[in-house]
Amino acid sequence: MKRDVIGRDAEATRRRLLDAATREFAAYGIAGSRVDRIATDARSNKAQIYHYFGSKDGLFDAVFDAMCRETVDAVPIDPDDLPEYAGRLHDSYVERPWVQRLATWYRLERAGSAALLPVVVDSNTAKVRAIAAAQEAGRLPTRFSAPELLGLVLHLSGFWSANIPEYEVVVADGSAAHRREVVVAAVAALLRG
Repeated sequence: MKRDVIGRDAEATRRRLLDAATREFAAYGIAGSRVDRIATDARSNKAQIYHYFGSKDGLFDAVFDAMCRETVDAVPIDPDDLPEYAGRLHDSYVERPWVQRLATWYRLERAGSAALLPVVVDSNTAKVRAIAAAQEAGRLPTRFSAPELLGLVLHLSGFWSANIPEYEVVVADGSAAHRREVVVAAVAALLRG
């Protein structure tokens, strides 16, 4: 019984550290984040961060891996309805705005230097295969290769979160519903192309 309580406490501490690190990394990136702030926010200490994750980079990798797994699980691809898939991805970014911020920090600070995350590679590989199969069956156009089409859909789904504040000034309707409509319509137009 005591071992079970210790295991639950350890998992609760690990979860608090991941949650606090998600907030910290989304706000400050990897270089700007501080392990002492993460530990304080998690009601823990720096030693626990190093115990569970090895380093600040290891903690970021754990945060990013968890975020990717949650996204992959929450928003499975439907190659027969890529516009709606893009809309659901957009919805997930609205509901979890830290996702796009973490992805931006990852691209800025880790691109080329980090080991590839298997969950992302596996997910993208499966998505490309699903799109390629739909193309081969004639359900999707072949104007773009399967990897190119996936990339375009992914980028269109995150279009709104990738813009600078000065662009927001000229947008007439900034509602999430309207933005979702634009994403869905853009992917549909891409497929009609």
